[in-house]
Amino acid sequence: MAAGATRIIKKYPNRRLYDTETSAYITLAEVRHLVMSSTAFVVRDAKTNEDLTRSILLQIILEEESGGAPMFTEAILSNIIRFYGDAMQGFMGTYLEQNVQSFMDLQVKMAEQSKGLSPEMWAQFVNAKSPVMQGMMGAYVEQSKTMFTQMQEQMQAQREQMLSAFGLKKR
Repeated sequence: MAAGATRIIKKYPNRRLYDTETSAYITLAEVRHLVMSSTAFVVRDAKTNEDLTRSILLQIILEEESGGAPMFTEAILSNIIRFYGDAMQGFMGTYLEQNVQSFMDLQVKMAEQSKGLSPEMWAQFVNAKSPVMQGMMGAYVEQSKTMFTQMQEQMQAQREQMLSAFGLKKR
C-alpha cells in the first residue's frame, strides 16, 4: 500500500470484515489495532459501498466500555445524549474533538519530557506541584478555555445572523 493511502475494509452482510490490503477477514480487535497504530482506513459496506467507519468505531468503543474499566460514567453518557437534537450539538462535537486533540498533544509532550527518567524522577515529574507539570496543565486549560470562548463566539454570530434574517436587531 502506498504511503498515505487509506486502507479499505469491507463489511459483508454476514457481519464479517474483510481487509482488502491483506486479503483476509479481520476482527474488531484487529480494526482496533489499526486505530491504535494510526493506520488510515475506511470501512465500506461490501454491497452498497456506504461508509460504515463511524459505526465500526462506535462498536469498538462499546466493546471497550463493556470491558473492565470504562472511560465514560453514566453521567457523561447521559449528558452526551442530551446534546443530540440540541442547538449545541454541532458545537459540542467540534469542542470535544479539539479538546481530546489538545489532551493528546499534552500526552505527547509529557512522553517527550519524561524520556529516560527513573521511577523516582517520574514521580517528581508527574507531581501536580512540579513546575513542568503546572506549565503543561496550564497550557492545556488555557487551550480548552480558548476553544470554549471560540464556541461561544460562533454561537453568538449564528444568533445574530438568525435575528437579522428575521429583520430583528440584537438588543
